[in-house]
Amino acid sequence: CYTGNVKVDDGSRTAWQCLAVQNSDGGFDKLGPAIPLPHGYTGHVRDPKVWRHDGQWYMVLGAQDLQLQGKVLLLRSENLWNWQNLGEIAGSDLNGLGDAGYMWECPDMFTLGDRTFLICCPQGVAREEKRYLNTYPSAYLSGTLDYASAQYQHGEFTELDAGFEFYAPQTTLADDGRRLLVGWMGVPDGEEMLQPTVANGWIHQMTCLRELTEHNGKLYQQPVAELQALRGEEQRYRGTAEAMPALEAEQLELVLESEGGLTLNFADTLILEWRGDELRLARCSLQTGEWLYRYWRGSAQKLQILCDRSSVEIFINEGEGVMSSRYFPTHPAQLTLRGGAEVQAHYWSLRSCMVE
Repeated sequence: CYTGNVKVDDGSRTAWQCLAVQNSDGGFDKLGPAIPLPHGYTGHVRDPKVWRHDGQWYMVLGAQDLQLQGKVLLLRSENLWNWQNLGEIAGSDLNGLGDAGYMWECPDMFTLGDRTFLICCPQGVAREEKRYLNTYPSAYLSGTLDYASAQYQHGEFTELDAGFEFYAPQTTLADDGRRLLVGWMGVPDGEEMLQPTVANGWIHQMTCLRELTEHNGKLYQQPVAELQALRGEEQRYRGTAEAMPALEAEQLELVLESEGGLTLNFADTLILEWRGDELRLARCSLQTGEWLYRYWRGSAQKLQILCDRSSVEIFINEGEGVMSSRYFPTHPAQLTLRGGAEVQAHYWSLRSCMVE
């Protein structure tokens, strides 16, 4: 299922939700439109996510109503062709949220434990001092879905990733029952067109695959266990942060335990200040050169960090929080620690990931 956007010469637009089926060659044959633009919404209706429950197909759709407020619609079908719109289950001015943006993109709904989560990208959410600082954020709701009444009861938004680049996450269900997520390490209308890779004809990358779990109603993210196959020989360190040797950061996994009070310097290009009550990530703007900041608020005791040549993914407290960012250091890049805090570290050089 995918969105077919139609843009008219007069500047207006509409959208159909369409179907495609995989063929014997491994490609896809388009079958055409299945769902027209629903009444009461602008042409911004897109990003279907489909799952099966009790013999029925269900779909969530991102939408914008005629009052220019972001919504998520729930639909049901027996055959994927004929769909019944069950109504709005989340969005601006619904379920106590108040104003929550003018368009909700990339919805994804799934259940872990006794909680049903709705991941989305609410465009137009007001920036706060230390939250929702990207041009467009990604967030999730945690609650319960009543299929019979098509009602979704949920709490407040939680930012899904507090780094500089993370958007449009989507999940899938693995054969062994794990719920896996991958996100886009980019943000629309950000500084991506100023990134140095543009000179080489490409921009952006995806995050690592992450396994999702539920803990006390919260969504946790951790790198999939299969990534451990890339590890080289394990190295260990225990002592003060400032006495730890510099690490080659181009292909590195680092697990670091501490009570905070130290700084991680990624090649003078990305700097993480680990304080007792928050993490602050700093990076220079590619446009103005000024330092920009992102925050994760809370007490961090353990970080798992994946470094690639132009990306850093920081997993906090076994996945309670994540900060994902692109960065473009001068190579060979090194990671150095500063501060008198005691740390315990395990780290590995990572082999290149080959898909066979």
